[in-house]
Amino acid sequence: MDKKGPLTYRVIKWFVWLFSPKFKVEGEENLPSEPTLIVGNHSQMYGPIACEFYTPGDHYTWCAGEMMSVKTVPEYAFRDFWSQKPKWTHLFYKALSFIIAPLASFIFNNANTIGVFRDARILSTFKTTVKRLKEGNNVVVFPEKDEKYNNIIYNFQDKFIDIARLYYKKTGKALSFTPLYIAPNLAKMYLGKPITFNPDADMDGERDRICKYLMAEITEMARSLPVHTVVPYRNIPKKLYPKNKEG
Repeated sequence: MDKKGPLTYRVIKWFVWLFSPKFKVEGEENLPSEPTLIVGNHSQMYGPIACEFYTPGDHYTWCAGEMMSVKTVPEYAFRDFWSQKPKWTHLFYKALSFIIAPLASFIFNNANTIGVFRDARILSTFKTTVKRLKEGNNVVVFPEKDEKYNNIIYNFQDKFIDIARLYYKKTGKALSFTPLYIAPNLAKMYLGKPITFNPDADMDGERDRICKYLMAEITEMARSLPVHTVVPYRNIPKKLYPKNKEG
C-alpha cells in the first residue's frame, strides 16, 4: 500500500484492499518498456479496484467525471450501477446513490485517476492523459459501452484511440495499447500482447483496427482459460452472468 494522499483516504484505501478480492497478474512480460494505454473489460467494480491495487508500475486510471463530484454522483451511480436491478429495488438504490456521493467523490479525487467527460472537457482528459504518459505512467482505460459484443465484453467506445494521435504530436512516439482481461472468479488479471498506433494511417481506420484487435485479444484470453463466470459490464442479476465458453 502506498502512502500518498490524506490520512483519511489512505485508511479507506486500506480497508478497500483488505476486503476486496486479491488478484494475481499474469502476462506482465507483455507490457512495453514505454508507457502504454492498458485497455480492459470493466467487470463492474472489480476492474477499477483490481487495477488500482495490482496494475504493475506507476499508473493512472480513467474515471467517469460524474463520480468526482458530489452533485453528479447520484444520477450517474444509479444509472450506471443499478438501473438494471429489479424495479422493486430501485428506491433503495436511488437512496444509496445519494448516501455514497460524498465518499465516492472523496475517493476518486484522491486516487490516481483522470476524470473523463463527455463534453468539451474531454480535451482536458486527453491532455492530462498525455501528460501522465509523458511522465512515465501507464494509463488504464475501460472503454466498454452498453452494446454487447459477445459473451465476454461489450463494444468499445473508440475515441480513446485519439490519445495516440495527440501523444505522437507531443512526443514523436507511437503509443501502444495493451489488452487486459480481468477475471474476478479466477482472481487473476491477464495482460496480452500490445498493438501499436500507426501515425501515418487514417484515423478512422486506426480506431477500428485497434479496437477490433483489443476486443478480439481480450475475448481470446478469456476463452483460453478454464471455465469460469464472466462478470459483465452491465450490473445485471448474477444468475444471468455468462460463462467464458459458449455452448
